[in-house]
Amino acid sequence: MLDEVIISRAITESFLKDFTEALDTQVAIVGAGPSGMTAAYYLAKNNIRTIVFEKQLRVGGGMPGGGMMFNKIIVQKEGKQILDEFGVRTREYQPGYFVADSLETTAALCFQAIQAGARMFNLISVEDVVIKNDNRVSGLVLNWTATELAKLHVDPLVMRCKVVIDATGHSSEICNILVKKMGAKLDTEDGKVRGEKSMWADKGESSLLENTRMVFPGLIVAGMSANAVYGSPRMGPIFGGMLLSGKRAAEIAMAEVKS
Repeated sequence: MLDEVIISRAITESFLKDFTEALDTQVAIVGAGPSGMTAAYYLAKNNIRTIVFEKQLRVGGGMPGGGMMFNKIIVQKEGKQILDEFGVRTREYQPGYFVADSLETTAALCFQAIQAGARMFNLISVEDVVIKNDNRVSGLVLNWTATELAKLHVDPLVMRCKVVIDATGHSSEICNILVKKMGAKLDTEDGKVRGEKSMWADKGESSLLENTRMVFPGLIVAGMSANAVYGSPRMGPIFGGMLLSGKRAAEIAMAEVKS
């Protein structure tokens, strides 16, 4: 017979073990969208201890919704190569335009990242960062998303890491925390989050890799966060640049961890 208490103990003990181990890691990624999950995969694949925190119940960012709730996405040739590695099926619509199922892609990114060794925690929000005398991001301040939504005054917990990747999308949450709370100067023209521009798919896609970089000591921006921080256009439901940005962010983070 099934025992409800054993079920409950198995869940709580297993979760707390994983969460406790996650409090001290090498790379912490905020946001389990396409760039964040791609970065997690390549980091974990290269034996970098990697944790992903996602504030929503589901992963994928804007990817599951495809374009206006039509669950299809587009990638270009370079992005298709990454999807091929993840085992995602694509169909060439016209030369250079490849269609993929947004749900299959989201599931594949999540599955492969976890299988590679990354750990993901959903329903956890990042409300602050840790910055000490070295003026470097060296950790995250965590709380339950439900606590945040309910506006309860509950003190958070803290985790430590060597590198943080802001993959929170349009809101670029970690960068905004730094600017608003610390008066930090980011690696942008005016030292601030410049804000994304209006739609221009070609320009937005081409800007992503250039914008994926260390924006503050210990903090890398990836995906739409990168374009928002550096003031580049949005690009809509084409995701090749997001995947390439995640891979590039992983490369930068690996070099930083090993330095």
